Amino acid sequence: MNEGKKLGSEGRLIHEGSIKNRLIDIFTRWEVLLCIIFFVLVVFFSNMTPYFWDGFNLMNATFQFSEKALLALPMIFIIMCGDIDISIASIVALSGFVVGTAAEKGANIPTLLILALLVGTLAGLINGLLITGLEMPAIAVTLATQNIYRGIPTGLLGEHACTKYPQGFGFFGQEFIPGTVIPFEFVLYLFFAAIFAFVLHKTTYGRRLYAIGNSCESARFSGINVKRIRVINFTLTGLFCGLGGFLLASRILSVRSNIATGWDMEIITLVVLGGVSITGGKGSVFGVIIGSLLVGYLKFGMGLLKFSGTVMTIVVGSLLIIAVLLPRLLDLYKANRKLRLQQHHKLEEI
Repeated sequence: MNEGKKLGSEGRLIHEGSIKNRLIDIFTRWEVLLCIIFFVLVVFFSNMTPYFWDGFNLMNATFQFSEKALLALPMIFIIMCGDIDISIASIVALSGFVVGTAAEKGANIPTLLILALLVGTLAGLINGLLITGLEMPAIAVTLATQNIYRGIPTGLLGEHACTKYPQGFGFFGQEFIPGTVIPFEFVLYLFFAAIFAFVLHKTTYGRRLYAIGNSCESARFSGINVKRIRVINFTLTGLFCGLGGFLLASRILSVRSNIATGWDMEIITLVVLGGVSITGGKGSVFGVIIGSLLVGYLKFGMGLLKFSGTVMTIVVGSLLIIAVLLPRLLDLYKANRKLRLQQHHKLEEI
C-alpha cells in the first residue's frame, strides 16, 4: 500500500513537472513573448489615447507600414541563409523613379507595374550574381549597389518630383477593399505572408534555407545548390522591392529620388525582431508578422501621443538591439535549464 502511494506521488510530481516544463517552453518562445508584448502595447496606448482603439484608425495605420512589412517577407529568406541586403531601399527608389518617369510619358497602369517588377528583379539579380560570383560578403556588395541604385534617380531626377499618374493609379496605395475599411495594401501583405509561411515551413525550399543558415558547408556537401538558392533569394527580394516601389508611388503620388530613405534598417529590424536569427538558420514568418505589427502600431501610438520622429527612430533602434540580445539570453537560459534537468535526472537514477 505504501509503495503504491509512493509511486502515485512520484507520478503526480512527474506529471506536474512536465506541465511546468511545457509552460516554460511555451512562454520562453520568442513568438509568444512578442504576442504578449504586442498585447501590452495595445492596452497601454488604448488607455493613453481614445483614438488608438478605433477600427478605422487601426486599419488606416497599416498604410504606414504595409510596404515595409511586405519587403520584410523576402528578407526573411536572405537573413535565414546568413546574408543581408542593405540596398533594398535604394531598389525601391529606383523602381519608383522608373514608375514616375514612365507615368509622365503616358504609360498605363499595367505597364507601370511590369516596369517596376522588371527593374526590381534585375537589381536583385545583379546583387545575387555579384555576391555568389565574386564570393564577397553580402553586406559589402549591397553597400556598393545601395549607392549605385540610389545614385541613378538622384542624378537623373535631381530636385524634380514625378507627380503625373494615370487615373486610378492611387487605388493600390491609398484605397480600401470596396465595402470595408481594410486597405488593399494590407490585404496584399497578408496574402503574400501566407505564401511565404507555406514556402518556409512546408516545402523543401524552406528546409534548405534552414540548412544553409545552420551550416553552409554542410548544406553544400549534402547536395544543396547553395549559390543558386542565394541568387534566388536576392532576386526575389528585388522583385518585391519593385512591387514596393510601385505601391509607394501609388500611395504618395509624388516620386522623388529620396523616397524610402532609411527603410533598410527598419525592414531588417522587423525581421530580426520577429525572431529570425541574424546569423541565420532560425526564425518563422509568424514571428515577423507579429514583429511588423508591433513596430507599426508602436509608431502609430507614439504618433498619436505626439512623439517626435527622432524619438521614434531611437525606439526602433533600441528594438533592434533588444531583438538581437534577448533571444540569445533566452537560448542561454534554455540551455542551462536543459543541463540542470539532465543533471537532476542523473541524480535520481543514482
